[in-house]
Amino acid sequence: MPSTAHSTPAPAPSAAPRPRRAVSYVSSLTPDLFVPAGTRPVRAKARWLPADTQVLPHRHPWAQVAISTTGVIRLTAAQGTYIVPPSRALWIPPGVEHAVTMVQDADLRTLYFHQPRGRCGPGVPIGAARADDAAWRQCRVLEVSPLLRALVCEMPFEPDDSATPPTPELLRRERHLSALICEELRRAAALRLGVDLPRDKRLLHLCEAVLADPTRHEALEDWARDTGASPRTVARLFRAELGSTFTQWRQQVILAKAVALAAERLPVGQIAAELGYSASAFSAMVRRAVGMPPARFLGLQSPAGLGPG
Repeated sequence: MPSTAHSTPAPAPSAAPRPRRAVSYVSSLTPDLFVPAGTRPVRAKARWLPADTQVLPHRHPWAQVAISTTGVIRLTAAQGTYIVPPSRALWIPPGVEHAVTMVQDADLRTLYFHQPRGRCGPGVPIGAARADDAAWRQCRVLEVSPLLRALVCEMPFEPDDSATPPTPELLRRERHLSALICEELRRAAALRLGVDLPRDKRLLHLCEAVLADPTRHEALEDWARDTGASPRTVARLFRAELGSTFTQWRQQVILAKAVALAAERLPVGQIAAELGYSASAFSAMVRRAVGMPPARFLGLQSPAGLGPG
C-alpha cells in the first residue's frame, strides 16, 4: 500500500476530549443456546450493550458474523483489530479467539453459521470448489447492504431454552431468511479495515499507543521514543512482523479511526480535520488507499450513490 504523503495538515479543531468511562467486562451470552446445525444453519442473537463494554475473549466451533445496527464496535483477534460501524459486518471463522468492545452504545446482532465438515463460508453453494473457501478462513470486513441489514433484523433470536418452542412456520421463515443472508454475504464486497497487530511486546506497546491516539505524533522517531528502541529497530520490526512500513500501518489506523468518526455522522471535512488532514489531502489519501471516495468508504452514501467524496 502506498505510504501516506500529504502537505502540511490543517490543524485539528480544539475540542475537549470526550470523557472515558471505565471498561466493563461481560461474557459471551450463552452461545450453547444458539448452536447452528444442518437443520437450522444460521442462528441469531441480539444484545444491546453500552459504550466501553467488552465481551471477554472467546471462540466458537462455528463461524460468526458480528453486525451492529447502531453504534460502532471493535473486534480484536490475535492477528489484528477491526473497526465495524453499522455499514459493515465482520466475518469470524470457526475457532478464532476474539474479544468485542463497544466503541459506542451498540445494538449488537450476532449470527452463527453451521459449517459443513472441511468447508468454510456462509452457506457453501452446491458444487462450489474448495478453493472458494480460502477467503473465508480469515476475518473479513464486509459491506452491509440495506437488504442484508433488514434480513438480520428479521431473524428470530429466541434461545433453545425458550418457553415457547419455534413453530413450523417460524422455522420455515428462518430457513428462507438464512438462505438470503448467506447469498447477501457471498455477494458483499470485502474491505481492508483491519489493523494488523505484532507479537513483539515492544512493538505491540507502540501499536496500542497509536491505536489509542493516532494523531499524537506523525514521525516514527517520536513514537519510538517511548519504546526504548531506536527508530531503526522499530522500522525493522514493522517490516519483519507486519510486512509494512510504519507509515503504511499508521495509515490503516487513520482509516479505521475515520470509520468510527463517520458513524457519528460527522461530515467528511470535519473528519479530515480531526485526523490532521486538509479536506483535499484526506480525500486523496483515501482514494489512493482504498480506491473509492471518502463518502463511499466511510458509509456516508450508498455504494451506488454519487457524491463528491
